[in-house]
Amino acid sequence: MMATLLKYQAADGMWRQLIDDPDSWKETSCTGMFTCAFITGVKEGWLDKAIYAPAARKAWLSLIKYINSDGDITDVCEGTNKKDSRQYYLDRKRNTGDLHGQAPLLWCATAFLR
Repeated sequence: MMATLLKYQAADGMWRQLIDDPDSWKETSCTGMFTCAFITGVKEGWLDKAIYAPAARKAWLSLIKYINSDGDITDVCEGTNKKDSRQYYLDRKRNTGDLHGQAPLLWCATAFLR
């Protein structure tokens, strides 16, 4: 799973709202979750440090650029149901300060500090 996620990481370190769709927008909650998993995997020795540590660092440095002046993370995809329509997912609202994005950001910071 981690190898596949790494394959879809954007050049700036982010992941997209539709992971395998390069035309979809960069999304912060998934980037936070995947980054936390990479950090934890490296620190626990489950993931190759030479491969995943640079990817985690790149993701973190990109992710923190999405923190606004109020300390809220931007570009968090609103909750979705399921639908057989690419456009349905592309049209999802981009929330700011949503806890689904705030929490993964904090998980990353905590994982780095462990």
